[in-house]
Amino acid sequence: MTAITNHLPTAELQRLDAAHHMHPFTHGQELRDKGARVITRAKGVWLTDSEGEEILDGMAGLWCVNLGYGREELAEVAARQMRELPFYNTFFQTTHVPAIALAARLAELAPGDLNHVFFAGSGSEANDTNIRIVRQYWAEKGKPSKKVIISRQNAYHGSTMGGASLGGMSGMHAQGGLPIADITHIDQPHWWAEGGDSDPQEFGLARARQLEEKILELGEDNVAAFIAEPVQGAGGVVIAPDSYWPEIQRICDKYEILLIADEVICGFGRTGNWFGCQTLNIRPDIMTIAKGLSSGYQPIGGSILSDEVARVIEGHEFNHGYTYSGHPVACAVALENLRILDEEGIVTRVREETGPYLKEKWEGLCDHPLVGEANIIGMMGSIVLTPDKDSRAAFAAPEGTVGLICRERCFANNLVMRHVGDRMIISPSLVISRDEIDTLIERARLSLDETYDRLKADGLLQSA
Repeated sequence: MTAITNHLPTAELQRLDAAHHMHPFTHGQELRDKGARVITRAKGVWLTDSEGEEILDGMAGLWCVNLGYGREELAEVAARQMRELPFYNTFFQTTHVPAIALAARLAELAPGDLNHVFFAGSGSEANDTNIRIVRQYWAEKGKPSKKVIISRQNAYHGSTMGGASLGGMSGMHAQGGLPIADITHIDQPHWWAEGGDSDPQEFGLARARQLEEKILELGEDNVAAFIAEPVQGAGGVVIAPDSYWPEIQRICDKYEILLIADEVICGFGRTGNWFGCQTLNIRPDIMTIAKGLSSGYQPIGGSILSDEVARVIEGHEFNHGYTYSGHPVACAVALENLRILDEEGIVTRVREETGPYLKEKWEGLCDHPLVGEANIIGMMGSIVLTPDKDSRAAFAAPEGTVGLICRERCFANNLVMRHVGDRMIISPSLVISRDEIDTLIERARLSLDETYDRLKADGLLQSA
């Protein structure tokens, strides 16, 4: 085991954590009984816990550490900015150099006429901003009835009241009086789970045309925007059939519906291009950004607006903002993160080298008896666990039972691989090497073998 920095014994850290720290998306009592795994440091794609165990992080934290852990340049930039200007706001007709420079760089990187940035502290906040922006946009254009935003079932757009309402997660909607008014949902383009006997391309068209049906049902004069992730991340790395996005774009154009691409996960190299909309040929009016913008080293997010949307919004006072909008330290770190991604050719390497290598190895898992399908684009992928590949059957056990077993085996084998229901998903740092990809696949296969043995022993290899 590797030597570790001095700290309290693991058991004491777990006790203090259980006594005082409330975790996101967690059953608190279950975690208290089990004890959290304490992460003490990280380097590259590797985490080290309080017992000195080294863990391959197949999720880049929460889809965000695109550059990998431990980049000294980002720490140095943060320290320098803290000494020079640790904070100032961008309210009241003031600005500062890091926000100016980052906004200008994002305008260079973003496709089309996406040239204007409204900063937030997270993707959730940025999607709340987007609700305000699209409704204000149509009000300023003399169409105040255009308020409804259409999203998709099983989408994830954050955890605030607005973000969670935009998302289509039933578990989130069951708590806190969600969704808020004037947000509605259509079905997701998830062929494996919902396509039945249909051809995938026909299924993709049918799911896209639900948007048109919903617009006509609600009335074009009442619909403000459609929001979607280029690839559904937290929903299980759901990659739509090729027919889907061209039809969505046609419908948005036809009915003058603003298209919001939520790039919080897909952005900054994750799909092999700077943005997922470039990979999938989407032309958004607004893009939501966060996560990979700073590789998670600082909390920062934002909305990138087209020239037209910004022109209308900036024609009047927009009564919206956050204390930490364009925080100087976060902006400075994000700017340095983008410099490194660019100058070290990391996005290009994902597209041309490591992404194709990971795809080959990941799709090779389909020969495992538990794996029905492997989806992957760039550095985000999923495998579907099934008791019967030919019929694409779900397990008889409650959804997520098998996925949780597999996730626990991964963690025991020092691999972070997340489960969404009975899909296993990965999103490693973009700097992962070929050798590290081999290690990821070896540990994933071992964990699948152990899961399979457990399911046989427990009688869980039954179809629903």
